[in-house]
Amino acid sequence: MTVAVIGPLNACGSDTETSRILRVEAESSISDVVASARPGDIVVIADGTYHETVKVSVPGITLRGESRNGVVLDGRHQLANGITVIADGVAVENLTVHSFTQNGVLFNGIEAAAAGKGVEPGVVYGTGDDVLKGYRASYVTAYNNGLYGIYAFASRDGLIEHSYVSGHPDSGIYIGQCNPCNAVLRDVTAELNAIGYYGTNASGEVYVVESTFRRNRLGIAPNSQRAEQLAPQSATVVAGNLVVDNDSVDAPPIPKGFIGVGIAVGGGTENVIVRNRVEGHDAAGIALLTLGEFDPIDNRVEANILGDNGIDLVYAPESATGTAGNCFVGNTFASSMPQRIEDLMPCGSDGEVSAPVWSQGEPPDGPDYRDIPAPGPQDEMPPSAMSTSGGAGPVPTVDTDTIAVPSP
Repeated sequence: MTVAVIGPLNACGSDTETSRILRVEAESSISDVVASARPGDIVVIADGTYHETVKVSVPGITLRGESRNGVVLDGRHQLANGITVIADGVAVENLTVHSFTQNGVLFNGIEAAAAGKGVEPGVVYGTGDDVLKGYRASYVTAYNNGLYGIYAFASRDGLIEHSYVSGHPDSGIYIGQCNPCNAVLRDVTAELNAIGYYGTNASGEVYVVESTFRRNRLGIAPNSQRAEQLAPQSATVVAGNLVVDNDSVDAPPIPKGFIGVGIAVGGGTENVIVRNRVEGHDAAGIALLTLGEFDPIDNRVEANILGDNGIDLVYAPESATGTAGNCFVGNTFASSMPQRIEDLMPCGSDGEVSAPVWSQGEPPDGPDYRDIPAPGPQDEMPPSAMSTSGGAGPVPTVDTDTIAVPSP
């Protein structure tokens, strides 16, 4: 195997003195070239279709497609994962990944933290030093994979941006089991997934901002579950998103049912849902709900614009009494459950409220994820956004005060 080396470049922040550009020639082995990389390198993949699973175990490198629409990893519904990252500080950018039986791009913090030692049953992965540290997915298209499009598990210090995800029977983008996560999801489009964004036990400095969630069965869902460690979920900011028509029967069905809610906080705590536009949902626009044993606690729903939803604002815990610290303020809405929700649940006051019982009927069937139409071409990564040394880079700071409600 011959590796084409173009460079060297300055290796800003890498463990070596120089960065290199390593080139994968058309339709040869990406994995072989990745295995020869060293921290700080950029692996550039030539246009072509690649039928392989790529595992990245070298920290601080970038895996970059020569063009987003021309570099395609196709699992042919036979291979499990498209790109699996088990090293710190890796960036994946400017490529397409589809038709894998599990995930398109996976950042696996358990395998990264185990580092050849094997998974230890007593370890709480996703916190402390038992995490994958640093990741980025930019200008990635992921569609029709069997679980998730872009999946960050037990990982922190991450950025998912300028990406498109569709046709996933779990969720387009998933961040789970991390505290603190320190993760930013911005300028992504998620459509025709069972769930657009799912954040199970993803806590601490999680930002889902300035993105579009449309025509999924469920739009955005921070949530708490015992199926993973680090419950309950807390401290996600959902701000400035366009959340529309997430009641599509053309999207794959959610394994446990549910359809028709824009933003659903399932047993999450201390989340802020602010200045989103949430329209066109059969069931509810924004809902604070019980999930399993977890009731929603101390969530703030503020300054959102809602319309054309079955019910705009819903607070329906199963066991909590009173407001449980949840509050609604300054929203533009026409309907709520309970009625007069902002009068009953003002911020800064523990008001009394009798939460109604709210449930959905049996969700309709939907298509197999493999049959969702492929998306059209997506925007290429501009040269100005391409770094000259490999690696994920720092996580940007998010100033939510500057984020406005998006236009329709």
